[in-house]
Parts: sequence; structure tokens; C-alpha cells
Amino acid sequence: MNAAISEEALKHPRTLALFRGVRILVGCYVVLSVLTLLAAYLMRDDAAMVNDAVWVRGGIVALTSLLMLFFAVGTGRGRPRAYLRLRIVSAVMVVAIAVIVALPGFLPLWMRIEQGVCGLLLIGVVVLVNGGHLRSVFTGRG
Repeated sequence: MNAAISEEALKHPRTLALFRGVRILVGCYVVLSVLTLLAAYLMRDDAAMVNDAVWVRGGIVALTSLLMLFFAVGTGRGRPRAYLRLRIVSAVMVVAIAVIVALPGFLPLWMRIEQGVCGLLLIGVVVLVNGGHLRSVFTGRG
């Protein structure tokens, strides 16, 4: 990846629109992740609704969502390493979510649905950050 991203490429209207889309999707992912932990806390006395897996998975997702927000902000500032990390982490999280949602009985239904929504948000991130325009901005080709 090219270390120096041109100001012109960063300020291009399409680049700015893509950065805005990524920030919105990742922001929604953060909010949903934090609200999930709040919901788990509120339902903590119901063992059928909140088990150990809910706490562990909810905590991991909330932390990775904040990490992804950090990468998204860095990407918007033209940091190639943040862009690469955002590409990798978003794709890995989509796969992890797909596997976890598919495991029978691992999570209660409400959290499986929440994880599915998180996965859809992250698929949007994967599509945006792996598109040709942003790749060309960060590789200098195009």
C-alpha cells in the first residue's frame, strides 16, 4: 500500500461518500453492540435469555466494534494501515458471525438475530472498503 495518499484522492466526492457510508455502518455496529450489552444486563436474571455465551460474545463484539471504529476513522484520515486493518477485521467478523449464528443452541434467539443484523452491517462495510474506488485510493492505482 502506498504510504502517501494524495489530498485530492482523499477529498474526491466519491471517496468522501464511501468514507461516510463506512462511518455510518460502523457507527451503527457500535451502537447495536453497546445496546446488546445493555439488553443483556437488563435481562441478566433470565438464564434462558442471558447465558455465559451472551456475555462473552457481547463483550467481544462490543470491543471489536470500537476497534473497527478506530480503523474506520484512520481510514478516513488516509492511513493505509488502518484501511488494511478495517478490510481484514470486517471480513473476519462477517465470517465469525456467520459461524456463530449457525451454531445450534449457542446463543439465544434474540442474540442470534442481533448478530445477524451486525453481520449485515459488516457486509456493507466489506463491500464498501473492498470496492475498486477505495482500493485505488489506497494503492495509488487508478
